[in-house]
Amino acid sequence: MQLPYNDFGNWMRQQFPYKVQKLSVNAGFTCPTRDGHTGFGGCTYCNNRSFNPAYCEPQEQVSKQLDAGKKFFARKYPNMKYLAYFQAYTSTYDTVDRLKAMYEEALMVEDVVGLVIGTRPDCMPDALLNYLEELNKHTFLIVEYGVESANNNTLERVKRGHTFECSRDTLERTHQRGIKTGAHVIIGLPGEDAKESIRQASIMSSLPIDILKIHQMQIIRGTLLAKTYLEQPFHLYTVDEYLDVICEYVKRLRKDLVLERFVSQSPEGLLIAPKWGLKNYEFTNLLVSKMEKEKITQGIMSL
Repeated sequence: MQLPYNDFGNWMRQQFPYKVQKLSVNAGFTCPTRDGHTGFGGCTYCNNRSFNPAYCEPQEQVSKQLDAGKKFFARKYPNMKYLAYFQAYTSTYDTVDRLKAMYEEALMVEDVVGLVIGTRPDCMPDALLNYLEELNKHTFLIVEYGVESANNNTLERVKRGHTFECSRDTLERTHQRGIKTGAHVIIGLPGEDAKESIRQASIMSSLPIDILKIHQMQIIRGTLLAKTYLEQPFHLYTVDEYLDVICEYVKRLRKDLVLERFVSQSPEGLLIAPKWGLKNYEFTNLLVSKMEKEKITQGIMSL
């Protein structure tokens, strides 16, 4: 099916001759905004429990978590191959030797055909990039960074602990090594209205990234932002408002940029707001329908 944007699923089918599923791994990392390096308590919006599957228990070895994940999916897809997704917290925040051991343990698991490493722009030393550059020659690899916003005032407000300039520099350094590079942004962060989010689309599009992940601002239990929201609620996008913003955003993205997702679905027990009652694919169906109806395609307003 021809979609009005450059879809991650179609792109992945071009990378592999078989079905591939990400398996999340929680290797027990922390973050510099949690352990005192740049702050305590983490980013104001973050609760990692909101995106860790049940099979990810950090006390379990990487290989055991992957085996558990394989069993979870193998019932439905017996011929599936897998990417080990180091997702929880900052998956490059350790010594290079320990990181190498974990990544290579994952690649030793049968049917694991590559890695996806999620991290922060301020946690990618050159020594680790040197290793990843070599690893990339032998296996499928994506390194994705939480950029979140191109506005430094916003980044400071949410206690992100790095600047947008740091994000740009790290993305450039990673791209220069020939590594598939991804970025993650949140639409609707405190202090950013629709106009500001849309303004940032062309900035994100100018970065040397291959893949972009987008999701809506969510208020998650156990976060600093949840406390603020419950004391003084602020506006969060309705489904229709968010659809409008995403359409304008996608118009301004270069056509070759792969778009992996537009929304995130947090567990019901952790989500305070907004409660749209939509699964990810249901939102995507609404978006595609709107884009087709309004004759919107990715990049029609890109510079």
